[in-house]
Amino acid sequence: MSYFERALLVASLIGALSGLVGTFVVLRKRVLFAQALTHATFPGAVLAALIGLNIQLGAIVTCALAIGFITFIERVPGRGVQAATGVILAGGFAAGVLIEALNPEAPIQVDAFLFGSVLAATEADAYIATIALAVTIVIVLAAGKQLVFAIFDPDGYRGAGYDSGRMEALLLVLTTLTVVIAMPAVGAILAIALIAAPAAAARQVTRSIVGMLWLAPTFGVVSAVVGLYASRWAEISAGASIALVAALLFGICFVVRVIRERSRPRQAEQGPQVDTGLIRVVSRHTEVRPEVSA
Repeated sequence: MSYFERALLVASLIGALSGLVGTFVVLRKRVLFAQALTHATFPGAVLAALIGLNIQLGAIVTCALAIGFITFIERVPGRGVQAATGVILAGGFAAGVLIEALNPEAPIQVDAFLFGSVLAATEADAYIATIALAVTIVIVLAAGKQLVFAIFDPDGYRGAGYDSGRMEALLLVLTTLTVVIAMPAVGAILAIALIAAPAAAARQVTRSIVGMLWLAPTFGVVSAVVGLYASRWAEISAGASIALVAALLFGICFVVRVIRERSRPRQAEQGPQVDTGLIRVVSRHTEVRPEVSA
């Protein structure tokens, strides 16, 4: 397998993973939080490289610290969680740059951490991405309905006797896993593009959650493959090219949605349509106890 074929494989796996998890991130309105995590990986990766450890291990540690800080702020009355998230977003980037500046002789490729180096992907990266995607699919199949129920009706979820904190923790774990896996390929800055854009694009063209769970990973793979070929043709950064394609896909889907809505004026006058798929999901949860117990 050539380096480019290996890069295509790794990028496609990461695109599918990002689209799948990004669906829940977008539905839960946690995009800013996910972006803060992507920036939190940067100083961890730099520190890990300095001491000779795996950069993804360092990224996990700093992500865990960021999650702990934001969770603490959430539980303090009167404190702004959005402000705390913004501090982590900016502070993570600044910390990574400062650490690198204090060690000018260290063999660190900061650009690779920021914008990714998917063309340098190894077989180990492919194995890690495959395992992460497989684990995520199993989790979504096992607990996806509970996640949807907790996201759209947290009060009803708690009223049914379930612990919504477990679903929140599960989403945090999936988001962290995706951010850490995506960082080496598209970098700390651009990872959010693969997490948010494919899912947001899918949301423009379908009202079904199941449809989003199929379309978002597909858009993620398309962004990765088209972006890589475009970067090869134009001789530009692969990570930036992948992020740009993902953004263009969102723009195309947004235009499609606008055209579709304008072509159906009568339905627009009747008011917004209800996602009947969501009603079926929630109603099933109110009748049948999920596997995840309190």
